[in-house]
Amino acid sequence: MSFARDRQDAALEEIDRACTRGWDELAKTTPWGDTYEGFTPGGCEVCFERSDLWASEAGGDIRVEVNIYEPHSFEQGARLTRSIARNGVP
Repeated sequence: MSFARDRQDAALEEIDRACTRGWDELAKTTPWGDTYEGFTPGGCEVCFERSDLWASEAGGDIRVEVNIYEPHSFEQGARLTRSIARNGVP
């Protein structure tokens, strides 16, 4: 597996996990962000950066952003963004 694919798989796992919380739970802590070190499915050490932001105005849709990158290589990361609609429809 290529390192780019490994980062993309890690980003997909992280954003899927983040979006399982749903709008009601995420809204309690939005805006929020965190960065931590971990490992990709292929075992590479990376930084996981996640942000939960209001898509336009507070109380509306929530934008979840995930960026996975090697320590000291932010520009080479895999970045994904999804929106969680307040009314439950993406």
